[in-house]
Amino acid sequence: MRLAIFIGCFVLVSGLVQVGALPKGLGDSNFVWIVLLALVLSAPLSFVLLRKQRDAMSEQLVGKVDHAKARLEANRTQEDGAVG
Repeated sequence: MRLAIFIGCFVLVSGLVQVGALPKGLGDSNFVWIVLLALVLSAPLSFVLLRKQRDAMSEQLVGKVDHAKARLEANRTQEDGAVG
């Protein structure tokens, strides 16, 4: 989804540069200029628009980490019981 937002920003910036609403890059740097502008625009948009997906992913990761910690602790107590 982040890539789609970047591509949308790239197309928008490219169109605005071609129309003349945004300045062109110096010499042969026009493509780099467009990519940089698209990155600058897409970063905050991704941060805002993809908040729900980011929160859902972090909840999944927290669940997996908690499960792994519980398994590790269970293995540790099982090993301590077998040795002692």
